[in-house]
Amino acid sequence: MTTDVTAPWLIVGLGNPGPGYAANRHNVGYMVADLLAGRIGGSFKRAQKAQAQVLEGRVGPMGPGSRRVVLAKPLSFMNLSGGPVAGLRDFYKVPTANIVAIHDELDIDYGTLRLKLGGGDNGHNGLKSMTKSMGPDYHRVRFGIGRPPGRMQVADFVLKDFSPVERKELDFLVDRAADAVECLVTEGLERAQSAYNS
Repeated sequence: MTTDVTAPWLIVGLGNPGPGYAANRHNVGYMVADLLAGRIGGSFKRAQKAQAQVLEGRVGPMGPGSRRVVLAKPLSFMNLSGGPVAGLRDFYKVPTANIVAIHDELDIDYGTLRLKLGGGDNGHNGLKSMTKSMGPDYHRVRFGIGRPPGRMQVADFVLKDFSPVERKELDFLVDRAADAVECLVTEGLERAQSAYNS
């Protein structure tokens, strides 16, 4: 699939708003978005046309290799992410194939990354909402958080903070996920998959 190199990319970190959720496993998409914002060198501002925080900038090497991006964190709760994302897509005129959702993934071991285009939502409420709003044909950067231990409910597990053991590696893993997003946007899915899928 070829993409229009002049069209902007919409990079969406999925999570729940508010300080009580900030360190939850479910908020790893926000964490990666915050790191990317630091690399771009700006700060998030409230979007005019959607319930989201946004930052416009460029990623990649200076010159023709760089890409225009809109970095976003929906301010709705996770299960309502689709509305804000669709609003930003329409406002910035972003092709669906140029949308990247960064999200936690239960069915992958902690810290493992998988990048793909399209597919199902695998029970993830943020993806379910996005797909309902605009179809499934957007990119996903899936950040593995593993399955809950013992009989812990999935909802409880994703809304808990990363464990002390997990936190030892978390900064490195979030940094690697941000690298994967930049590679996807500047060099394409195949290159990013070969470099970062594990």
